[in-house]
Amino acid sequence: MSLDGARLAILASRLDAITRRMTVTLLRSARSTIINAARDFSCCLLTADGRLLAVGESLPIHVLAGTDEVARGLLELDEPVARGDAFLHNSPYHGNSHAADHCILVPVFDDAGSHQFTVLVKAHQADCGNSQPTTYFAGARDVYEEGALIFPWVRVQHEYRMREDVLRMCAMRIRVPEQWHGDFTAALGTARIGERLVAELAADVGWDELSKLADGIVAHGRRSMRAAIAALPAGSASIRTRHDAIPELPEGIELNVGVELLPQEGRVVVDLRDNPDCVPCGLNLTAATARAAATLGVFNGLGAEVAPNAGSLACVEVLLRRGCVVGIPEHPTSCSVATSNLTQRVASAVSCAMADLADGIGLAEAGTGLPPAVAVASGTSPEGTPFVNQLSLALTGGPAAPHADGWLTLAGVETAGMCRLDSVEVDELRYPLRVDQQRLIPDSGGAGRTRGAAAARVELGPVGCDVELAWTSDGTDAPARGARGGAPGSRARQVVVDATGAERPAGISGVFAIRDGERVLADSCGGGGYGDPGERAREEVRRDVAEGLVSAAAAVEAYGLEAVSAPAGLAVAARPFGP
Repeated sequence: MSLDGARLAILASRLDAITRRMTVTLLRSARSTIINAARDFSCCLLTADGRLLAVGESLPIHVLAGTDEVARGLLELDEPVARGDAFLHNSPYHGNSHAADHCILVPVFDDAGSHQFTVLVKAHQADCGNSQPTTYFAGARDVYEEGALIFPWVRVQHEYRMREDVLRMCAMRIRVPEQWHGDFTAALGTARIGERLVAELAADVGWDELSKLADGIVAHGRRSMRAAIAALPAGSASIRTRHDAIPELPEGIELNVGVELLPQEGRVVVDLRDNPDCVPCGLNLTAATARAAATLGVFNGLGAEVAPNAGSLACVEVLLRRGCVVGIPEHPTSCSVATSNLTQRVASAVSCAMADLADGIGLAEAGTGLPPAVAVASGTSPEGTPFVNQLSLALTGGPAAPHADGWLTLAGVETAGMCRLDSVEVDELRYPLRVDQQRLIPDSGGAGRTRGAAAARVELGPVGCDVELAWTSDGTDAPARGARGGAPGSRARQVVVDATGAERPAGISGVFAIRDGERVLADSCGGGGYGDPGERAREEVRRDVAEGLVSAAAAVEAYGLEAVSAPAGLAVAARPFGP
């Protein structure tokens, strides 16, 4: 017998409550700021056979694909899993997003000793053992040069006891082992809390009821997604997009993304096969991130709210090719940057293609890349303390939607706004860095009926020592495009300013030595606009001028507004820099 709708909703909410409690636990107990401040982690619950049930406030790039393969891998181990086991998994070739995302998997058993559910906690590491001090090593020609420690379903606890050999291995390869160990134990403890809460729920309602709940969640997700797709127009479209050139790829990477809407069948098909082969650098997507990016583009473009679970995800078919840069990589291809740059390009291309098919669906293109605002900072403090951590400073890039302006705190389309921005004061207390400015840049969001999010400018540098900052920017040559007549967003750019105030160009991608007294001055991308700018409501344009997001000149030139003046005393222009 299936559950009635009311009971299904109640029990599904209790599963969501479990993932929320797990989220709070990890947020409060992790050691590195990339987890406890920026919140780059996800918590979810799956059935033993890998069906995704609850994701809480997880990052789409972490959970929209690959979790099924990761969870099912426990069923295929030579030594069967048992109560009290826990596993560490981060293989980019076996369902994971990229090597820096460490997964903790804990199987949950019923009273008869049968494996019923799997708790999964995925957290981005401040350092994963790469040969360079960055978890996004775009310059790596293969996984060997990348250097990341790879753990394919490695048992780290048995009978609830830790296997210390794994910890010793990580301590020898990770630059700040105490920080990693704190994050590892926080994630492990979080997974154990999820295990306990699922068992408590089963004690309350029964294991048979939880089995019905799993079937009901999947069935409801499938029905909801099919209904949302049924409201879309039938048709197909393709979008060509490109990633900027980086030193390892002087021609950049051009991508072709095809989308077919099949409302009568309740399906969407995304075709990523017509793309280049894997490239000798770290920009290649994993199979999980390629599928997740395409699926995210569909969810973003629907114009409907549908919960992500195994049922709704099954309605999106993503066609991949083995050995493709946005397909299925084979060992030893490097996929170090698989969760960001090309993921962002694919997700936005899918949403843009949907916008081409009809007004009212889809999105413009989001700002892209990993600019210096989210660089991995490393070095040794003046007190002699080594540090490695990813920053999460001002990053916007939100694309305009059919009925809403771009989201200012999107911070990467792959995170769906779930990642948070760092506290400047906390970063300056923890690391020998000073952030001189974070500000929005006027006239940087793509003009349209709805406006793209304004770009952000960040200025930062070391205090009392030298530091290394690693970033892989994008959007300098190919900014975020608009949709349905909307204008593109502004371009990314970055320079280094020395102690005398002289500027020198900064590279788009790499690990850069920044000397004491120097500053990095960087603009991220603005989001693309949606629709004809002439259709934007006049009061909205005046409000943008009043808030300093649009200059008086742009209000006239881009939006056709009658002459307007900015409020007295409001600075509406950021200091220009660079070429």
